[in-house]
Amino acid sequence: MGQGAQEKVATSLAGAVSEEISASLAPVDAELERRYPGDPATRQPVHTVYVPGDVFAADTIRSWGDQALAALDEHAPDAATFAAALGLADELAEPVHARVRAKLEHEPIEDLRVDFEDGYGPHPDAEEDEAAARAARLVSEACGKGTAAPYMGIRMKCMEAPVRDRGIRTLDIFLTGLMEAGGLPDGLVLTLPKVTYAEQVTAMVRLLEAFEKAHELEPGRIGFEIQIETSQAILATDGTATVARMIQAAEGRATGLHYGTFDYSACLGVSAAHQASDHPAADHAKAIMQVAAAGTGVRVSDGSTNVLPVGPTSQVHDAWRLHYGLTRRALARAYYQGWDMHPRHLPTRYAAVFAYYREGFEQAAGRLARYVNRTGGNVMDEPATAKALSGYLLRGLDCGALDIAEVARVTGLTRTDLEGYAAPRRGDLTVSAK
Repeated sequence: MGQGAQEKVATSLAGAVSEEISASLAPVDAELERRYPGDPATRQPVHTVYVPGDVFAADTIRSWGDQALAALDEHAPDAATFAAALGLADELAEPVHARVRAKLEHEPIEDLRVDFEDGYGPHPDAEEDEAAARAARLVSEACGKGTAAPYMGIRMKCMEAPVRDRGIRTLDIFLTGLMEAGGLPDGLVLTLPKVTYAEQVTAMVRLLEAFEKAHELEPGRIGFEIQIETSQAILATDGTATVARMIQAAEGRATGLHYGTFDYSACLGVSAAHQASDHPAADHAKAIMQVAAAGTGVRVSDGSTNVLPVGPTSQVHDAWRLHYGLTRRALARAYYQGWDMHPRHLPTRYAAVFAYYREGFEQAAGRLARYVNRTGGNVMDEPATAKALSGYLLRGLDCGALDIAEVARVTGLTRTDLEGYAAPRRGDLTVSAK
């Protein structure tokens, strides 16, 4: 057949066959839409900072930033010293150091949790009542003044019998205080710790439903994170993945799965000296969490290190190198969030995050530009890879590692363009290149 001649198209199946198959798969289609809506395409903080409820104050965020800056001034006063301590490449030394300082000056904490669980400990009921009310007032005031972290909330006590009523009351006081002060802030985040059974997640859902109904809020307005700190949260007695059932039990309210390094390690009998986020037991738990959460819109967060950057400079640098390395390791494994337990962890949190995105920026932006413009290259990328490349650039923009001007220079894309590639509709992984 000559070039340009029209091909003869023939089929053997009646149209009814396709219709019958579509009808038979309609329940599956609906289930996929409900259970796997995809990433919410919103900002994910790079860390969560926990501050005990009796310590949290109006100046906590600024105080953490100032303490982190003071640590830099004392132990890494210039870019070269900071880079040498962490093993940063020469070309990254100045931009990373400058961006870390700017971040600590303008947005030292991205996500703050006022802690009423382990970090707070047991207190008389009257004291915890007052601390929960104060937390609500301070969070509301910070949001009104523009001094709040992008995300803020509380970690309540868990749903286990000995502390259940206390946790529910603290949550009620906190949320009620926010409502009386003007309403729930957009960046509100709640954390439910030590979850072992999916039924405890269901109980949290019923609790939030009752609060929403009492205040005539839109159903589903309040979401929460599930903290994974026990072996039972990973593997149930029947051998199934409990965490997958927890996500479904949340009925669309789960926003994150947070790994609790030390409680989980202790639960498995790991000795104190070896309790760390890079222990094989931790890797196994987080891998299960990651697979269970994939496609559901629930994000996974790594845990923390308890090695604090305090003492003489050599000791601070050792602790910084450890924290930097653990953070980089987590990022490479697609755990884009972690916990920071001390103000002096902030410099290395941001150094690791900024270095990660700046190191890979040119390659990622170039690959995306070639995909969009169909100009080829030495890698054949597919729509799923374009999604990952766009997500990488957006995360870099959100945390301050990258600027939109430099991204646009290489890709020719706006932020809206990037968001389109990063969050295609279900079944539309063939997002067309321009």
